This record gives sequence, C-alpha cells and structure tokens, in this order.
Amino acid sequence: MTYRIDNLQYANWSEKIFRQMREGGLDAVHVTIAYHETFRETVLNLEQWNRWFEQYPDLIMKGRWAGDVRTAHESGRTAIFFGFQNPSPIEDDIGLVEIWHDLGARFMQLTYNNQSLLATGCYEAEDAGITRMGKQVIKEMNRVGLVVDMSHSADRSTIEAADISERPIAITHANLHSWQSALRNKRDDVVRAVTENGGMMGFSMYPHHLKNKSDCTLQSFCEMIAMAAERFGPTHFGIGSDLCQDQPDSVVEWMRVGRWSKEIDYGEGSASAPGFPDQPEWFRDNRDFGNLEDGLRKVGFDEAEVAGILGDNWLRFYDENFGPAP
Repeated sequence: MTYRIDNLQYANWSEKIFRQMREGGLDAVHVTIAYHETFRETVLNLEQWNRWFEQYPDLIMKGRWAGDVRTAHESGRTAIFFGFQNPSPIEDDIGLVEIWHDLGARFMQLTYNNQSLLATGCYEAEDAGITRMGKQVIKEMNRVGLVVDMSHSADRSTIEAADISERPIAITHANLHSWQSALRNKRDDVVRAVTENGGMMGFSMYPHHLKNKSDCTLQSFCEMIAMAAERFGPTHFGIGSDLCQDQPDSVVEWMRVGRWSKEIDYGEGSASAPGFPDQPEWFRDNRDFGNLEDGLRKVGFDEAEVAGILGDNWLRFYDENFGPAP
C-alpha cells in the first residue's frame, strides 16, 4: 500500500480545494493554522476547521495519528494535520506545548523569518542559535510528540535544533540551496544535520524557492530531488508543496509582516510584484500531484523510492514521532 501526503499547504480552504485533494488522491495534508496568531486566535482557526470537518465529512477528516492516514485512504478522504509556522501560539508559556498537542497540533516551527523566543529566523543578520527557552521547548516537544520544524530558520539554529532534539526534526517545505539560492532553501550542511539525525525534508513548489521560479520545469525539480537522494538517502525526503492556492495577495503581507512592522516586507518576492507568483504549470493545484510520480520515475527513481517520496516516508515519520516519547 502506498500513500500520498503533502506535508505543507496554506490554501484558502474551500469545498473546491477539498474536492481537488480527493481528485489528486491526497491521503493527508499538513495545513498551517498559525503564522503570527496568539493562542486564542489560533483556537478560532481550530473552530473553523471543526466546522469544515462537520460540513464535508465525506471529503476530509481530522488527523491526529499516523493511523488516521490509513483510515482516510481506506475511506476515500483526506486526513488534515495541523501545524504552526511560528511559535506564537505557545506565547511565552512552555505549558502550552502539551495543550496544543492535545488539541491536535503536530508540527511547530521554532521561527518564521525573524528571531523568536526560541531560535533565529533565516532573515536575521546574526544567527545566535537555539535560545535557553528554545532548548527547554524542544525537550517538551520531544516529550509530547510535537515535531520541531525548522523550515524558516537560520542555518546555525537548524543544525543546533537537529543536534539538541532527542527525536528527529523536520524541514517541512524548502529546497536545496545548491540548486536554487533562495534565502529559504537549505545548504548541504543543514540538510545533512537534519537527515543524519533521522529527520525529514519536504520539497516545496512555491515559485520563489524554484529554479526559474514559475517557469521551473518538472524535470529540473525532480532532478533536484534526485540530487538530494543521492547525497543524503531517499528515505529522508517527501513533498511539502507550500501550496497557497486561491489566497488573496493581502495574505502575503500577513505571512511576512504579521504585526511586528509597520512596513511591507516583500521577502524573497519582488517589490514590484509583492503578491503570490503563479504556480508552475505542472503543479497548479492538488489535482496535479500525480505529475510528480511521472517526473520522479523519469529521473531514475524506482517504484519504492517514488512511493516513499510521495508519502510513505512522511507516514513512517508520523508513525514514529506523533506520539509521546517512548
């Protein structure tokens, strides 16, 4: 049995998108429910998801454990797993780590692009590494089964997190810096630290992270995955598309700025085009997930490796890391 898992999306959710997930055969999707939200604001996002689970029980279901991916597959639905792209939902309270795991959160980035209470984001000039609080929060995340995600973190912080954490960590959505030198893409020493400690990395189809951006070809993308598999082993990789389908451009401002600045931070985008770039033609939405299967085969992956990258590797990671520490 093989599974299809996209381990990061932030779409403007709707029945249309839920149906497209089913058309693309997605058994599970890890969705962002917080960028800069406080605890209470994130709870409101949970309430909205509960309404969607009630409205569309034939399309989606809440995911808590790896077994829910299998249940979703068998029942023709998509399991939805929750995560944060910023530690803001725990505010400055380590006790909220366990509360959030109880509420269903399974991934938490220690930073977005800026310095946080826990670690340094990739846009800061100086990377001070994991903070005193960060070390304690990682320990607590390990204990309860909330996965450390370093997708937007700086290099030293990511390497330290991989070494400090007693359980494998994740980079849910990024690509190789050696393939495309976007600030958010990961250098080999960072990827090595994560994978040597048993961690996972999901490859992103967000155009600013792609070679030639929206014009990136499927072959080039899959050749990058092959490069990563050759260097670090194919079992450590999956997909984290970072699909932001149907989002208004105003959402980019919230993602990058939150409430920390009065100015617009365009990040890796162009100041003259601050909105969402067009997706590459081979991955417009969830219905195109199968194109990855064809592309991976064409660059030389065997069937087991293709199945691993499209979902089985993430499922194994879920099995081992979503529950309390043994």
